[in-house]
Amino acid sequence: MNIKYRSKRKGLEGKLYCADARKFLQRHQGVGADLIFLDPPFNLGKPYPGRSRKLDKVPDEKYAEQILQVLDAAIDVLAEGGALYLYHVPKWGLRFGGHLQSKLQFKHWIAVSMKNGFVRGRQLYPAHYALLYFTKGEAATFNRPKLEITRCRKCGETTKDYGGYLSIMEEKGVNLSDIWEDLSPVRHRSTKTRPANELPLAFYRRVFEISGVEDGLFIDPFVGSGASAIVAMEFGMNYTVNDISADSLQSSLNRLRNAELK
Repeated sequence: MNIKYRSKRKGLEGKLYCADARKFLQRHQGVGADLIFLDPPFNLGKPYPGRSRKLDKVPDEKYAEQILQVLDAAIDVLAEGGALYLYHVPKWGLRFGGHLQSKLQFKHWIAVSMKNGFVRGRQLYPAHYALLYFTKGEAATFNRPKLEITRCRKCGETTKDYGGYLSIMEEKGVNLSDIWEDLSPVRHRSTKTRPANELPLAFYRRVFEISGVEDGLFIDPFVGSGASAIVAMEFGMNYTVNDISADSLQSSLNRLRNAELK
């Protein structure tokens, strides 16, 4: 199932595909994407619309082979100077990050806060997801977002020591670091658009603030809930997105249409 969707905003074009992620990317080799975001299933046996749990729980080596093929295909799609982000758990971030670093320029390992994690086996409490940021050569686009200072919701006092620079921080904002404690996946069933966890719009907005290119091309082979396509539209980027689940793709299309009505 392939859907073309023309946004009402600035004549942007959106394309939605339903296919295997690797085949989808191979079909778009050489298109020169300015920004690629990869949020693959984590191989944890989670349910996805129209998919068996078994498909998200295969032997590690088979899973690694599948994702490495996707990464190589994504690199071939990326434009010179373009940015690629991979969102995963640290175990796989370490392995896949090494592979990406052999072919792209490493920029950041961003630690994204993990809420309500549970200790598994003999290890420390897992408290972050890995967001790996790479570029093909020098980044053609890079912006450093500013954040507001953090204050206690009850008393209004600052929650961090800004070392005597509070007045400057209040005026100019706080430089974004590579630890994101204020964002995490959407977990509560009342705010999710699908059974599996999903990333919030605010998360994608931050990625696009750093690497988005107006009138450029955004590609997401695991679009899931459709949040990344919505934000691409907000930032004035054309987008080509994909999901192996037809149900997810239809949900993404519905969210895009509803977003334009707001």
